[in-house]
Amino acid sequence: MVGWAPAANEESMVGSRVLSVRNGVAELEQAVAAIQAELKLVAEFPADVRAAAQAAAANPRLPDLDRTDLPFVTIDPAGSMDLDQAMHLDRDGTGYVVHYAIADVAAFVDPGGPIDLEAHRRGESMYGADDRIPLHPPELSEAAASLLPDQVRPAFLWTIKLDATGEQVDAHVERARVRSTARLDYDGVQSALDDGSAGPVLVLLKEVGLLRQRKEAERGGVSLPMPEQVIDCGPETWTLEFRRMLPVEDWNAQISLLTGFAAASMMVYGKVGILRTLPPPDPNSVTRLHRTARALGIDWPAEQHYPDFIRALDPTVPSNLAMVTACTALLRGAGYAAFDGELPAQPLHAALASEYAHVTAPLRRLVDRYGLETCAALCAGTPVPDWVRTGLDALPDLMRDSGRRANGYENAVVNMLEAATLRTRIGEQFSGVVVEADRDDPAKGDVVIRDPAVQAHATGSGPLPIGEELTLTLTEADPVARVVRFSA
Repeated sequence: MVGWAPAANEESMVGSRVLSVRNGVAELEQAVAAIQAELKLVAEFPADVRAAAQAAAANPRLPDLDRTDLPFVTIDPAGSMDLDQAMHLDRDGTGYVVHYAIADVAAFVDPGGPIDLEAHRRGESMYGADDRIPLHPPELSEAAASLLPDQVRPAFLWTIKLDATGEQVDAHVERARVRSTARLDYDGVQSALDDGSAGPVLVLLKEVGLLRQRKEAERGGVSLPMPEQVIDCGPETWTLEFRRMLPVEDWNAQISLLTGFAAASMMVYGKVGILRTLPPPDPNSVTRLHRTARALGIDWPAEQHYPDFIRALDPTVPSNLAMVTACTALLRGAGYAAFDGELPAQPLHAALASEYAHVTAPLRRLVDRYGLETCAALCAGTPVPDWVRTGLDALPDLMRDSGRRANGYENAVVNMLEAATLRTRIGEQFSGVVVEADRDDPAKGDVVIRDPAVQAHATGSGPLPIGEELTLTLTEADPVARVVRFSA
């Protein structure tokens, strides 16, 4: 089975998939538990960590600044409880002011304490079906530290001012008490915007989101239009399908990206912090993509830069889907660069065409806590905490390793679910698109089946025609080995 590259949107926590598995499917629960055991992942927290979390939840360190006057809202997938971010937008003359509250995990976690040490062992939350392996105990991540509605919470409050074009003109972050007034979900917000019933904050989210998308295009940012795979496994019926992201999901992500740009600028100016980086693509890779486009019959003018070309692709068109898959080669090699006094030799995130930092998901990513503490200290003119400075050097390797574990876990669960869904259909024929061929053996490659939504390996009697839709026969679907294969 094939692992999909994550989209350029760095705020997506689950790559290119959305997994929905209804409770009560014992077979799936057992299979997921087996994967966790195989990968040596432990969802439960040690007793001392749970005890420390319960004590911290009962006694958070609340800041003096009170901004509960701002009617924040959160926008997340339906049912989410680990709410890192809450927003409020308003007009500021001819421009805008974005207030973005980020959960203050450090208000509950003592450096070097049980919760902190366990978070460093985990690195990030891991997602596979409904069996999430959280970074922090649920007493914090889904309760006391989460920005749930009608609760006063400690937060890092970002105040970012934009001009009329959506360009950032000022940014500041400080600790404050905040209160969310509503827990919204993407489907509901999109419906309200579409039917005209959305309130002023959501209308401004769309307005600012569109401006920031335009800024992304102007600076040469890349956003792959990869479809998401939705897997819904109930007691009787299992379904897999592809869906495109709702517009509001990208507008919401633009606010997170905006904050990450502001944080990176602060850290670069202060010469201390940690950046999310991605090297520029090798010119030879872009040249190969031009050849792929010609082979697929897609017009790519020589004067058109690759970000503009990618932005125009429509993954519902078979040849375009193959082209999008090929373009994931440009987004490989992401990592982190920590620095204290001397800037990294390569500080940019090439897909975002800017310096960028992760600071908007501290409940789910360890590195964000370090970035938030650094930026708050720089804005206040106070020393960056010693635990931050001493821990920076180890963070890139720690986050790289946790990222590999998270990707391995997600891919294993999805591969198992795909194989389990198809296991009774061996010998049946399906319509699919060849999205990639093996360089050493062009008779082998990867295909995307739209119904059910599966990406898998395929073998043909001759070279597989990239970008063409074929009739494929399912030859193997093994949930234990987590393998699905087709023949052309």
